[in-house]
Amino acid sequence: MLTILIAIFTIQIVYVSFFTLRMILTLKGQRYLAATISTVEIIIYVLGLNMVLKYLNEPISLIVYAAGYGIGVLVGSWIEDKIALGYVVLKVIVNNPESELPNYLRDHGYGVTTWIGSGRDGDRLMLEVLSRRKNRTKLQGSILDIEPKAFIITSEPSQLHGGFWTKVTRR
Repeated sequence: MLTILIAIFTIQIVYVSFFTLRMILTLKGQRYLAATISTVEIIIYVLGLNMVLKYLNEPISLIVYAAGYGIGVLVGSWIEDKIALGYVVLKVIVNNPESELPNYLRDHGYGVTTWIGSGRDGDRLMLEVLSRRKNRTKLQGSILDIEPKAFIITSEPSQLHGGFWTKVTRR
């Protein structure tokens, strides 16, 4: 019975990880990859469900199935976080309108748009920076190294069009 429980647990982790990745890929517009993953996902799901239904008289099999589901959500999220698909936009506000931050970021390959904004205590330099999502942590660290008091808001664009980044994002 222990072998069956381990198999149920493992199958459920793999199934839910695939499920999580498929949903994220679908939301990010990766339809064909999501469809391919869903084909494998459903085979794994049917195998796992079949095993649980065979041992439905053993409540531990249902508990292991549920636990595998929960762990699968965590594993799927962790995998997606590691592959970090897509792009992020960082909106950055710095107190010094003469900051060298925009030039530094441009020199390091980031797309940066700037303008002067007006805050409670005077003018502020406003930046909008586009980056691959997998570079977000490094980018944010670079910003804070140069402007430790920077105010940063991160968002994920659903679509990109125009600008010098268009050629870069198609690669």
